Amino acid sequence: MVPSRILWPSRGICASVAVTIVAGALFCLQGTAAADNTPAGDTVGAIEGEAISVEGPMSVEAANGQVRTVLRSGSNVHVKSGQAHINLVEGGQIVICGPAHFSVLKSGKALTIALDSGTIHVNIEHEPALTIYTPQIQARPLSIGTGSQDLLVGLDSTGAMCIRANKGAIRIEQQLTGQSVLVPQSGDVSLVNGQLETLNTSTGRCTCELQQVSKPAPPPLNTEVSQLATPEELEKRAAEKKVAPPPAVPQSTPAKPITPPRSQEPVYQVFMPPLQYDASKKVQAEYDPQLVTLVRRVRVRPTLILQGRVDGEAVVTQASRNPSATSEAPSVKPVTPPKPNTPTLWERVRAFFRSLW
Repeated sequence: MVPSRILWPSRGICASVAVTIVAGALFCLQGTAAADNTPAGDTVGAIEGEAISVEGPMSVEAANGQVRTVLRSGSNVHVKSGQAHINLVEGGQIVICGPAHFSVLKSGKALTIALDSGTIHVNIEHEPALTIYTPQIQARPLSIGTGSQDLLVGLDSTGAMCIRANKGAIRIEQQLTGQSVLVPQSGDVSLVNGQLETLNTSTGRCTCELQQVSKPAPPPLNTEVSQLATPEELEKRAAEKKVAPPPAVPQSTPAKPITPPRSQEPVYQVFMPPLQYDASKKVQAEYDPQLVTLVRRVRVRPTLILQGRVDGEAVVTQASRNPSATSEAPSVKPVTPPKPNTPTLWERVRAFFRSLW
């Protein structure tokens, strides 16, 4: 049996592996120490704006009677129009001019803004360590000495990008090729499609200034402390009530009586069956007209019935014999009551002799 041959790596490979392990251990120790020295937290800051929408992690806080939205790491922000303001927890400020779309990521004191479209104006002191990412460009502000950092970065839908360094410098790095360019303080440049070869100087293209809105000062608060009335004040008030004459009632013209509005009668009401609509049918069913009921509402007045008798005899007027009066008005004949048919004595004797014959 032939023993197998063991291949050992060369000394150079072993040294490389050892250096890599030591470097990784040192990096982990440095990261742990930095994490211990840096307070944990993913709060970015409070955002305000006229037309904004926030998605992802966030929180709502109430302070001084106002409700504000606080961005956290992973928030996705859309600025539809106007401006939005972010007050960073470290004390800086970011102004976003819409329409814009960006995301924020924070880890410790490192803040990353992934800009998709729009223009942002950043003004910070020393913290947080800011990095602005676009699809092809990475921009990092650099402070000069102990000065503050003020920069503008804008990206439109065509891929054109503008960068302006008001305070401090900005390092621009192409993410694919690794090329980098340093924009000095007061520099204003533009590039197209993330190509550093197309870097040109442009003045006034990046504009996103903070609009100061003057708010009216709140009225001063007047503090009043109430005290109990003294006995002298109570006696004075009681004397004033006794001496004061009763208030005179002003003489005014009598008000006209308000006549109630006359009720409109009769009142008609139409009762119809409920209408139906079925979205699945093209032709809707019609209601039966025979089910429509017309109701007429009236108030029945009570019938007047007079009860009693008329005293006195009937007055009969005689017709005037004046022909002119007769021609003008019809004559009225007096009505005479019929006489009772009572036979006389002679008529009775004659009737007796006639009965004999």
